[in-house]
Amino acid sequence: MAVASDVPLDEAVAPLPGEVARQLYLAILAAGGRVPISDPAVADRRTVDELLGIGLLTRTDISYCAVSPRAVSGRLATELRATATRLLVRAESLPAMLDGLTKAYDDTPRPADRSGPVELVHDRAEIQHRIARLLSDCKEEMLTAQPGPRPAHGLAIALQQDLPFLQRGGVLRTLYRPTALDEPATVAYAATVTEHGGRVRILDEPFPKMMLFDRTVAVIPAGEDRLSASFVEDRTMVDHLVSSFERDWRRADSVAWGSSEEGRSRVPERVGRLLAQGFTQRAVATRLGLSERTVAGHISRLRERYGAQTLFQLGWLMRGGRGE
Repeated sequence: MAVASDVPLDEAVAPLPGEVARQLYLAILAAGGRVPISDPAVADRRTVDELLGIGLLTRTDISYCAVSPRAVSGRLATELRATATRLLVRAESLPAMLDGLTKAYDDTPRPADRSGPVELVHDRAEIQHRIARLLSDCKEEMLTAQPGPRPAHGLAIALQQDLPFLQRGGVLRTLYRPTALDEPATVAYAATVTEHGGRVRILDEPFPKMMLFDRTVAVIPAGEDRLSASFVEDRTMVDHLVSSFERDWRRADSVAWGSSEEGRSRVPERVGRLLAQGFTQRAVATRLGLSERTVAGHISRLRERYGAQTLFQLGWLMRGGRGE
């Protein structure tokens, strides 16, 4: 199998002159379109060979002559079209070329403690392997709810799996708790997947951890130690989990993950600033585009932090007041 090159295909088939080569070509034109082979201006063999290879120069016994870029571009365009045609033909034949490998992949057994529509897997490495396999087989949609923190290395692995899924047209929706806004690795992950079409929201209330693939398979924890997971294929159970996710998704809040930290600001800080300015709870919710339930949760934590009994007292304390 050929090794992929770092050079873009169009430049490999139809190379363009670099800056040094361009300057030499212009210098030859300034000299009338022809210079003797002995001219110091063409002493740089590498640059001359570059122009010769592209076709912008030709050589006679005694001189180098400039060639019209119009003629060169016509030839290169023809070569590009021919290459594109060959690649399209190959693209159409790729599935057939990989038939043997595809069949071997589909026939590979999936070991687990199977008991009907629910499979219990106890080994963490096996859980990760099975999830990666489910994602590679996923055709349309993946829904994930992540109520707890995720380690940076785990997010890096997830990104390597999620981006190809998004790039082939998959739909990805993820829920996090507000604490995710304080985790740089999670913010970076969310910003990247949203840039590629994924959607990530924040829900400030308890919700169960789950992963749903094409609404046909669900993965849920089977223990507190994260060393066990249940892989659920029972239609009724999966439908219930999907309904639970959709309910939570509707109650969750959107976040501008891709903006700067200053522009994104942490939600509690924004709530606090508006309260300090005298906004009511409902006005804060409207202003920030959050649900009143979410704002109430932020206010509850702010009151606990400042030791405030009322919204008025909280606003006063946040403006710099001090209790007696």
